[in-house]
Amino acid sequence: MKTVYVIIFLVLITSPFCNLQAQNEFAVLEKNVNVRAKGLIQKLNATKDTLLLESKSLINKVYSVNMNYKREVDLNVRDTSVKIPLKELSQGKHVFVAVQSPVRIVFVVKILRDNSVLLAMEEDQLLIKKE
Repeated sequence: MKTVYVIIFLVLITSPFCNLQAQNEFAVLEKNVNVRAKGLIQKLNATKDTLLLESKSLINKVYSVNMNYKREVDLNVRDTSVKIPLKELSQGKHVFVAVQSPVRIVFVVKILRDNSVLLAMEEDQLLIKKE
C-alpha cells in the first residue's frame, strides 16, 4: 500500500513537467483541407524550418503574402515538389498560394519566432544577431 502512495505522489509531482520543451516551435502550418487541395501534400520538416510541398501534378508557382501585404516568397517552380526555407521570413502570419493551373491552393504558415542568436550572456551586454 505504501508503494501505491509513492507512485501516486511521483505521478502528481512529475505530471506538470510533461509538456515542457527545450525549444519552442519555429513555425506552425495550417493546411488547406479542401477536397480540391488534396492533391498537394503540405508539411513542415522535422525541425519545422522548411516548408515541403509535393504533388503528382505540376506546381507552377508558389508565393506568400505577409501581414503587411508584401510578398516575401515568389517562386516559379515548374516541378512536382519544392522545399521553401522559412528562416528568411519575418515573424507573423504568411498566406501561401500554390498555383497548379487552373487551381490555386491557399494555406497559412505562422512564423512564431525570429531567427536570432544570443551572443553575450551578461545582462548588461546582451546583443542579438540576425542570421
